[in-house]
Amino acid sequence: MSRPALAAACLALALVTFFQFPGHTWLQQDTQIYAPILEHQWDPAALRKDLLSQQPQVAFTLYDEAARGLRVVSGMDFRVVLEIQQVLARALGIWGLYLMALAAGSRRPFLVAMICALGATIIGPQVLTFEYEPSPRGIAIPLVMCALGLAARERYVAAAVAGAAAFLYHPPSALEFWVVFGLCLVWRRRARPILPIAAAVAVMAVAAHGHAPQPFFGRIPPFQEQLQRMRAAYNWISLWPRPVIWRHLALFAVVLAAYGRLRREIPATLRAFALGLPILGILSMPLSWLLLERLRWTLIPQLQPMRALLFVALMAQFLTALAGARAALDRRFAESAAWFFAAYLASLPALDARPVAVALLLALLAIFAARSAPVLGLAAFVAIPLLGGVVNYPRLHTPALARLAAWARSSTPRDAVFLFPDAGHALDPGIFRAEALRAVYVDWKGGGQVNYSANFAAEWQRRWPLTMTPPADPARDAALGIDYIVLREAHRLPGAAAFENSSYAVYALR
Repeated sequence: MSRPALAAACLALALVTFFQFPGHTWLQQDTQIYAPILEHQWDPAALRKDLLSQQPQVAFTLYDEAARGLRVVSGMDFRVVLEIQQVLARALGIWGLYLMALAAGSRRPFLVAMICALGATIIGPQVLTFEYEPSPRGIAIPLVMCALGLAARERYVAAAVAGAAAFLYHPPSALEFWVVFGLCLVWRRRARPILPIAAAVAVMAVAAHGHAPQPFFGRIPPFQEQLQRMRAAYNWISLWPRPVIWRHLALFAVVLAAYGRLRREIPATLRAFALGLPILGILSMPLSWLLLERLRWTLIPQLQPMRALLFVALMAQFLTALAGARAALDRRFAESAAWFFAAYLASLPALDARPVAVALLLALLAIFAARSAPVLGLAAFVAIPLLGGVVNYPRLHTPALARLAAWARSSTPRDAVFLFPDAGHALDPGIFRAEALRAVYVDWKGGGQVNYSANFAAEWQRRWPLTMTPPADPARDAALGIDYIVLREAHRLPGAAAFENSSYAVYALR
């Protein structure tokens, strides 16, 4: 495949993953945090009374600088510039997967990349190999995949540049890559590839200068631990159901089995990553237990080391797809079907009967794809959601919520503070905040920031039980500086509302 054709194919597949499956979202996950922070940085008068804007967590990433710079150059809003970066990063990640398969001697490298591009949900730490949103991690992880592919092809300086870019977007996502890659460079006595990461660390230090430093060796205070266990249970392995841990161990066993089948065909550098990254992923579980649950180290909820389990799923998917393609070309059809089946299972969030049956059908189809028409691998992007009934995310954006946000943005003061006292754990307050550019007093999604700051945690702990316990108390809320309360239509108050539609009723308190 020529270079232009390969670039076009990687970009086309990235667009398939974006628009079809696994898909993309906006303001449903971490962009509920980052979008308001970016808007406040762009216009300090916007959201200046919002707790998220007052204590932003973007000091140790160039994600915000890149987004603002692209907005200045392009004139487009943050959603567009972030999603462009997301698509391009996915294309680079797919290219990296292709290069990994090519380095392993596969005659169907793009089919292997297609299967991995279906993504995988890592239950427990709540992370994805292809994130739905253009968050720092959603851009950094595909850049790590790109770096893996370049390193597998022994293009070490280029791999270091891609790995340094991933580090600049989200340092925790690139940490495991640099551990393994650093050992490879020491083993091969290569010094030049160290320069990009050294430059990245220097740039990060300059960018973070002037920000309030986070305590490095502190211990998590008891009140913050209690909040984190409630709001961020994904960091605390003692709270995980046992089947979740067994799932990761089973995937690691699949990695070992596939690695054992392929180890003679895989070059040394790729072998280091194919085995080293999953080992780091599995070790992250006892390490997190020790450092977080026993030593209470404040840095661990910020690094979230168990998200390295992502590499167990990624390598399980990659190695089984690689083994399946090789077995199909060697006419070992039963073995090929078994490997492909395992590869498709890794992309399923739950092993229910219907999607598992679809995975089996896709495994059989993949045999024909490997032997004659790799383009048949695209069928999985339609079959898994359509026939398997896999829905990766709910549809949270509604016309009623859009009208509420539009009204607030056009008809209320810029410094107005809103409260959704009957929202509970729902995500619509965060969507409202970003679309209306109006402060929200407290919400569940924003509470995820208790991982990063004891000051934020203390304030969130004060606000949440005080205002989010029904019934609504307008007099109390007004005294707290809240200007408007937003209630579901079923909980509306007596008297005239300042705004209402089929889902919401808004009451002015002052």
